[in-house]
Amino acid sequence: MLNTNNKYPFFDLLEVVADADLPFKPFKKLQPVKAGNYVPDLKLSVDYSRWQQFYNGSETHGPVSLRNLQSKPLVIAFYSQHWRNHGLDLLKQLNSIQQEIKASGGNLLVITDERTDDLEKLAWAQSLTLNFYHDPEKNVAQVFRVFSDNDPAWNRFSGIDENAPLLATYIVDSARQVVYHHIDWDFLGTFSSADIISAVYESSLIGNNRKSA
Repeated sequence: MLNTNNKYPFFDLLEVVADADLPFKPFKKLQPVKAGNYVPDLKLSVDYSRWQQFYNGSETHGPVSLRNLQSKPLVIAFYSQHWRNHGLDLLKQLNSIQQEIKASGGNLLVITDERTDDLEKLAWAQSLTLNFYHDPEKNVAQVFRVFSDNDPAWNRFSGIDENAPLLATYIVDSARQVVYHHIDWDFLGTFSSADIISAVYESSLIGNNRKSA
């Protein structure tokens, strides 16, 4: 009869050596910026390589005036190719209202987490008229708290293998206050176009009244 006391080899727990090279990353849940918050640390580089502009699908080249861009209500949308069709839906909706945003007194900027040739192909295929700012360090996304190494996207969404900024859309006024936010947590749909246009118009009106006072 097998003696159970000798079934498994004996070892001393003191012989177990912990792997000191195993990295430890503390979990800290994302808490994105919301309407009413200020983003004083919002900074955009004037480096030409970070900017990419398209008109009806064709890439255009011209100077970028940060002062003009940020002197009006600025719609900021975070996009990453890793969101696949959900990201494409966001770009298509932004493209459909970009003229109304300008007519309402605002500007529009799409923040991407990397610069790829696929973006040019996508812009051409969808006839996009959008301005993109490439932020591979994800500095802007971290200012809005829609990206963190301590709460990667794959923890929340199945099917995504890269840690990308959340699909988020904001409106920031000239005083760096957030007047509108939308986070697509569950892929039930992008923002309301009517809400975006209304928020831009109201913010622009308030800004103009301040200047004339």
